[in-house]
Amino acid sequence: MFSPGTYLQHDWQTTGEGHDMLSCLFIRNKQRLRTFGLLERPPLAAHLEEARYKIFVAGKSGVGKSATVAKLTGHDIPKTHMETPGLQTSTCFWPGKIIDVNKVTLFHLQFWDAGEMATKKFDHVLSACTERVDCILFLFSLVDKSSFDELHALISRLSTPNSNVAKLVIATKCDQHAHSEVTQRDIRDFEKAWQIPVLKVKNIPDINQSDINDTIHTLNSICEHLWQRDLILAGKIPKPSTTQEPEKVIRTFASDEYI
Repeated sequence: MFSPGTYLQHDWQTTGEGHDMLSCLFIRNKQRLRTFGLLERPPLAAHLEEARYKIFVAGKSGVGKSATVAKLTGHDIPKTHMETPGLQTSTCFWPGKIIDVNKVTLFHLQFWDAGEMATKKFDHVLSACTERVDCILFLFSLVDKSSFDELHALISRLSTPNSNVAKLVIATKCDQHAHSEVTQRDIRDFEKAWQIPVLKVKNIPDINQSDINDTIHTLNSICEHLWQRDLILAGKIPKPSTTQEPEKVIRTFASDEYI
């Protein structure tokens, strides 16, 4: 793993340049990102280089995949859980300041979210999500230990150590500290074993400033790992190695029923 701010300037959004660019992406006094239709583009698209990415959101049913996508794309966060019917895609535009070239790039992120029942019933749904995917977000809930335990087999099933896919893990329901079933030690051990960072989000329906800062940090982290992936594919930086073989990690964390 690399430290945040290695490839993207994470505090760029607080600068004058960043503030001006974000003004056309936020609504409601900068409390929510604007949503864009399939054929719509923000005014920034005419002046910035655009990088497009396909992102698959994976995880156990009920962990908050749809709520996380809604939060990151400016849609209303659902107040109750409902299984995603089939496959849904959502688009987000996010500007990021690339450090090594000192320029701003507009990241065009397309999130693919599929319901667990749909992926089990129709084989083509999962293959559609993983075909030519650039990044996979693996989600688990801090209040559901089983969703964390299933991560290890899920990562192994959807990706390989030699795949050219960026991988991040997102812990949801971080606002429910009193009910957390996953410890900080669990998360540290996971990051050390898999060399995959764990981000934390609070998908609260009532938007507040801290929630916006949470969104900014999450989007910056996603874009930074996508940029690192592009540098690796271009041969500009070496591919990082993991500290353990994935098979050993699975035997350590996951039960036989998931292998």
